[in-house]
Amino acid sequence: MDRKQLNLYALTWRLPIIFWQFIFFVGPVLFMIAMSFFLVKNYRMTEAFEFVNWSKMLSRGYFWDSYWYTCFIAAVSTCCAMLLSFPAAFALAFRASENTRRWAIFLLIIPFFTSYLVRTFSWFVILSESGVVNAILGYFGLGPYTMLNTNFGTLVGYMTLTLPLVVILQTVTMANIDKTLVEAARNLGCKPFATIWQVILPLSKTGMIIAAVFCFILSFGDFVAPFYLGGSQEPTLPILILDTTKSGQQWPRAAVVAIIMMSTLFAIAFTGIAMAYRRRKGEK
Repeated sequence: MDRKQLNLYALTWRLPIIFWQFIFFVGPVLFMIAMSFFLVKNYRMTEAFEFVNWSKMLSRGYFWDSYWYTCFIAAVSTCCAMLLSFPAAFALAFRASENTRRWAIFLLIIPFFTSYLVRTFSWFVILSESGVVNAILGYFGLGPYTMLNTNFGTLVGYMTLTLPLVVILQTVTMANIDKTLVEAARNLGCKPFATIWQVILPLSKTGMIIAAVFCFILSFGDFVAPFYLGGSQEPTLPILILDTTKSGQQWPRAAVVAIIMMSTLFAIAFTGIAMAYRRRKGEK
């Protein structure tokens, strides 16, 4: 079989995923871009090619407030998830047996079997002023503290969504590190913290960055946590899209917000992937 036949054979198997991506991703994105230039007259969209929606949204202070707040809260969520998940992933990768690690990953997958909305609503019972956390703190003479409708509540929701995934990605990455390299560092007198910093983290760089990118993307685009647990006190971009569509059926302006969100996430994703797979000088 010559190369031309091989390419045709490979293309045949690739066609389903190509059609799938075009129908369910490329097509809707192109329509959304076109819709951002439409105009709304008498609560009905009319076809046009005007930059009115772009100029109005990009010149509004509330849009940029929402944009930078969304970036900030997603970045904080990413940092918290990476820091909280690292000790658990390290223990599972280097301290637990293979059977224990397998069961731990299975238990981390189980939360995804239930609706994220249901898991978010369960935090109302835990974080309310008469909830479980304040009841425990009350025994020590503390509280009650307001945790719902705050940035803390939003972060808790983000952790509910992203933390299990980040732990799984970090665990799989560190479990694949050659253990003899870690043992060699210790035999050469490298202290535990130095071993983590100079050996484990560089070797798990790719998985760490990919986990951080996933966490940021999920947090950046999440609507449930900031709306229900954060109370939308400071609206994120997904909440701004909802408010915009409710305001005079301004779907074209909501499309502008969505396009900027996607552009930001594409930039973050490609930057993260480039950093994850960038080779050091001297490496082949």
